[in-house]
Amino acid sequence: MSRVGKNPISLPKGVEVSVGDLITVKGPLGALSFKANKAVKVEVSGESLQCSPVDGVENAAALWGTVRANLNNMVNGVSKGFEKKLTLVGVGYRAQAQGDTLNLSLGFSHPVAHKMPSGIKVETPSQTEILIKGIDKQLVGQVAAEVRAYRSPEPYKGKGVRYADEVVTLKETKKK
Repeated sequence: MSRVGKNPISLPKGVEVSVGDLITVKGPLGALSFKANKAVKVEVSGESLQCSPVDGVENAAALWGTVRANLNNMVNGVSKGFEKKLTLVGVGYRAQAQGDTLNLSLGFSHPVAHKMPSGIKVETPSQTEILIKGIDKQLVGQVAAEVRAYRSPEPYKGKGVRYADEVVTLKETKKK
């Protein structure tokens, strides 16, 4: 029995869910869709969404909690949205958002321009902070990981692009 799958998903005001071959969640920030899995049955009952495994289907118990978690992320995304905050640590490291492009100066001989996919907004409150926002949790995390991968934090000085809540453990330098 899945502990996650048992919990119902409460639907906030303004969020509509349509269940069929494609589960669609619409809210004030946008709409997301998810291909329904035949191993898990999804039902809308009033102001909540309930998932249950289908008896006799292989992997139904394994997929039950995963489908419920994905649907919960979709409901939270269309109602509140998701955001990841990145910080730049290093002398001369800068970020600037221009429309759907993030321009980064990371100590390379050339500037790095990262084009954002549709549905993702990027903001730079200061030159060393990046805010990545969107309604799809997976896509927001993926874009943040791609930006971080340009210059991930190095272990001796900690310079690079890091998540705001990331703690970089610094190594001790070589002794003579």
